[in-house]
Amino acid sequence: MDFGDLDNPIGEDCGVFGMYDLSGGDVASTIYYGLYALQHRGQESAGIAVTDTFNGKDKVSCHKDLGRVNEVFRIHTLDRLKGNLGIGHVRYSTAGGSTHENSQPLVLSYIKGTLMLAHNGNLVNAPQLRRELVKGGAIFQTTIDTETIAYYIARERINAPTVQEATVRALKKVQGSYSLVIASPRKLIGARDPFGFRPLVIGKLDNAYIIASESCALETVNAKFIRDVLPGEVVTINADGSIESNLELALPREKEARCIFEYIYFCRPDTTFDGFSVAKSRIIAGRLLAKTHPVDADVVVSIPESGNMAALGYSMESKIPYGIAFTKNTYVGRTFIKPQQSSRIKSVKIKLNVLSEMVEGKRVIIIDDSIVRGTTSDQIVTMLRNAGAKEVHMRISSPPFYHPCYFGIDIPSEDQLIAHNRTVEEICKKIGADSLGYLPLECLKELSGDQPICTACFSGNYPIAPPTEDIRGEYLK
Repeated sequence: MDFGDLDNPIGEDCGVFGMYDLSGGDVASTIYYGLYALQHRGQESAGIAVTDTFNGKDKVSCHKDLGRVNEVFRIHTLDRLKGNLGIGHVRYSTAGGSTHENSQPLVLSYIKGTLMLAHNGNLVNAPQLRRELVKGGAIFQTTIDTETIAYYIARERINAPTVQEATVRALKKVQGSYSLVIASPRKLIGARDPFGFRPLVIGKLDNAYIIASESCALETVNAKFIRDVLPGEVVTINADGSIESNLELALPREKEARCIFEYIYFCRPDTTFDGFSVAKSRIIAGRLLAKTHPVDADVVVSIPESGNMAALGYSMESKIPYGIAFTKNTYVGRTFIKPQQSSRIKSVKIKLNVLSEMVEGKRVIIIDDSIVRGTTSDQIVTMLRNAGAKEVHMRISSPPFYHPCYFGIDIPSEDQLIAHNRTVEEICKKIGADSLGYLPLECLKELSGDQPICTACFSGNYPIAPPTEDIRGEYLK
C-alpha cells in the first residue's frame, strides 16, 4: 500500500518460506531469494534457520536480526548456513514488540530433537494459552504468540507418534490466523488455519519442495507451483518426497474467511491466492469503483505501487486515460513503520514528487486501496493542487475502515480511524478532495472470485469472537 505507506499505519503481517532439498543441496541462498520476494509482507526483521538431514545430527544453524533481508544477510552469512532443510521469515510486528528476541524463525530443542517454526498471523487466545504454559513451567524467551504454538507442538510430540500429528493436536488449541512452516529433523510441514485467513502454497524446484506465503516467491526462485495449502490443512513433506495431507482442522467451506485485504493490498499483484489472480482482483476493484463512483475527469492516476492495478481498472471501465502522476524514491523506507507522526510527514515529502505536466490544468482521479488515519491524504491532495490540478477526486478500492483487525493486520483502534464517527462527506472535506468514493462493501466478494472472505475491519462481522484482552502488546503478565 504505497499510498498506505504514506498515510496508513497498516503493517503487513509476515512472510514465511520453507525448503527441503531431498538431494542434500544447501537451501539457504534459495530461501534468501524467496524472502526477498516476500519482503513486502514484513520489513522489521528477517531470519533463516537450516539443518542438514544427512550429516547434521539435528544441529540447526540460524541467523536472524532486525532489518530487511539484504541488511540482515551477507554472502558470508549465507555461506555459514549449511543444510538441505530450512525455513525463513520476514516480520512486521502485529503482536509482541519489534526486538531481536522476537525475530523468527524460532528454534527449539526438546526431547524429540529440534523444531524450527515460522508463523504468519495472530492468535486471539494467545495470552490465555501463554498463562497455561507458564503455570506448567514453560519459560518464554519472546513475547510473540508464535512461541506459544511451538511449545504446544513440542509438548504434544511427547505422546504423538509423529510431529505432524503433534502439530494437528497443538493447533486444535489455538484460535486465530496462522500460516506456518515447521521443520523437524527430517520433515517440512506447512499448516494453514481453518478459516484460510492467510495464503500458503506448495512448490517444487528440481528435487526440492517449497512451502511459502505467496506464489510470487515460487516464481522468483524458478520453482513450479503445485497447489495451495487448503484452509485447515496440515501438509508434510517427507524425506522420501511423499506429501501427506491432514484436513482434520478444516471447516465447511461457507465458514472460511480469507482476508480480503490480501487481495486489496498485502499480496504482490503477481501472486495467485487460492486460485484467483491478485492483479485481476485489483483491476475488478477499479472497474467496480468506476461503476459505483463515476466522475467526469481528464486522467486517472494512482500512488505507486498498490493503487496501480485498481487505477488501470478504473481507466478501462470509465474510458478515462490512465496516467502516471508521481515519481517515487524507492530507497526511502516505508513510512508507516516510523513511530512518530512527524517522521511520517518528513518521509512523505522525500518519497514522492508530482509530475506537474501530467496533472496541470486537469481534473484528476486518484486511486488507492485505503485510507486509515488520513494523516497525509490532505498532503497528497495539496501536492496535486500545487502542481496545477484543476480538480482532485479520490477513489478508494476498499470500504472505509471502521473496526480493528485481530488476525494479522495492524489496523489501529476505532478512535484512530478517520472513518470513525465521520461521514464520507466529512472525510472528503477533511482531506481537501473535490469528491471521495469508497468501494461498496457488497462488491468485495467479487475480488476473491466469490470465495468466502473476512470483511471484519469494514463490517465488524468477525469470523471468530474478538479477544477479551490485548493481543497486540507484550505478554509479560
